[in-house]
Amino acid sequence: MSIQARRERERAERERLIVATARELAETEGWDAVTTRRLAAEIEYSQPVLYSHFKGKGAIMAAVVVEGCAELAVQMREARTAAGPGRAPAAVGAAYAAFAEERPALYDAIFTHDVDLPFGTPEAPASLQEAFGELRETVRPIARGDELEVLTETFWSGLHGLVTLMRNGRLRREDHQRRLELMIGRFSS
Repeated sequence: MSIQARRERERAERERLIVATARELAETEGWDAVTTRRLAAEIEYSQPVLYSHFKGKGAIMAAVVVEGCAELAVQMREARTAAGPGRAPAAVGAAYAAFAEERPALYDAIFTHDVDLPFGTPEAPASLQEAFGELRETVRPIARGDELEVLTETFWSGLHGLVTLMRNGRLRREDHQRRLELMIGRFSS
C-alpha cells in the first residue's frame, strides 16, 4: 500500500469519526452541544485538523444530513418492498415516523435545521434524492391523474407535520398512531 493510499484511508476514517461523534453528541446532548471545539476534544484531534476536513459545524451537519438521508432511504425502501400491494403507504409512514422517533437529532438535522445543501434539485446529493425517491415510489401506484411530485410532497408534508407537531408537544402523543393511520389511509389504494 502506498503512503498516499494510507493517508487517504486515514483521512476518510477521521471524517467518519468526526461525523459519527457529531451525531452521537447531537443525539445525547442536542445540536447546541456540537461545536468544533467540543468535537476536536472528543475525537482527540486539534481544531485545525477538524477544519482541514470540514469548514465548520454547518459542513459537519451537512455531512450528517447526507449520511442520515441514506439511512432513511434504506429504512423506507425496506418497508416499502416488504409491504404487500396497497400497504406501502402505511409501511413507509410507520418507518418514517419510527426514524424520527428513534433518531430525533438526526431527523431535526435533515428536516428542520438550516443546512447548506440543495434540496429538491438535480444538484441535491444522491442520498437526498434517494430518500425522496422512496416516498415517490410509495405513492406512485395511487398517483392516478395527479402530478406524482406534488402528491409525493403532500404525503411527505403530512408525515413530517404529524411527526413534528407530536414531537414538539403540539399534538397528544397517545393519538399519534391514530392520526398517522388516518392520514396514511388517504394515500392507500
